[in-house]
Amino acid sequence: MALRRFLPDNFTLCLLATVLTASLLPCRGGVAHAFEWLTNLAIALLFFLHGAKLSREAVVAGATHWRLHLVVLASTFVLFPVLGLLFKPLLMPLVTPTLYVGILFLCALPSTVQSSIAFTSIARGNVSAAVCSASASSLLGIGITPLLTGLIVRANGQGAMSWHSVGEIVLQLFVPFVAGQIAQRWIGGWVQRHRPLIGVVDQGSILLVVYTAFSAAVLQGLWKQLPLSVLGGVLLINAILLAAALLITRYGSRALGFRREDEITIVFCGSKKSLASGVPMANVLFPAHVLGMIVLPIMLFHQMQLMTCAVLARRYARRLETGKHETPRTDVLAAE
Repeated sequence: MALRRFLPDNFTLCLLATVLTASLLPCRGGVAHAFEWLTNLAIALLFFLHGAKLSREAVVAGATHWRLHLVVLASTFVLFPVLGLLFKPLLMPLVTPTLYVGILFLCALPSTVQSSIAFTSIARGNVSAAVCSASASSLLGIGITPLLTGLIVRANGQGAMSWHSVGEIVLQLFVPFVAGQIAQRWIGGWVQRHRPLIGVVDQGSILLVVYTAFSAAVLQGLWKQLPLSVLGGVLLINAILLAAALLITRYGSRALGFRREDEITIVFCGSKKSLASGVPMANVLFPAHVLGMIVLPIMLFHQMQLMTCAVLARRYARRLETGKHETPRTDVLAAE
């Protein structure tokens, strides 16, 4: 049982299978074009459903705890990018320049929603504040992440993000999200009753992006450019970023005088990055021939944060009680 919590979840296994399929049977030509259209439609549907699901009442209800929310947002959109840039001289030699752009893009992503709330609940933290913080991060990330990415990529010497990319973000992600918020009045209840549908769209859109991205990357010679030493470098950089975020949010929240429940919320909401938002955004922001390299750090960070936070949540909970503890269902959280 102790070993089981470190094993990859079903969705991670699906991601690995998709990468393997793209490596052996990459799509090309007209098939690749058809997959791109299907992927774009799936991403638009995903953000429409997220807009219809996100409860404005839940966000307003938790909005009064503004100090906590500012700390979480600062960790997500300030601390991570600063760490990514500060660590560059030490960590850049471990990976290729394109992979480090993927690391920097990871640093600009919003926090997860479901897993942040679930782990906060398991650790006996402030769940209502977690709902508000995670939801706000996800919503604001639609606008902040593309802008941060442009600034970080320029600082990394890779050029600036084009206005065309900004327009695509607005059309493909923000417009469907706003449409979902408008339609929430009529379909919000139905979407809440059929939450597994969002999970299917979440995971399906990510798998589509990963397949098309890795197909293009394989045709460009991805695996010839990615030796095991470089892959190990990505894992090490991810581990350093995650450990730094966990330590800073934990001891920083204590230094700022937050209660234990609020500390838990800050730790679990402020240390995560969303795979569900990151992969679709990468699909819009980056050209196809580098997309595989860009999403690889996000995929690895995703599994690393789930395993680490599952252990940490149980440790927090054990300090408060000695009965049976709830075990996080990583299959449900897997698409974030």
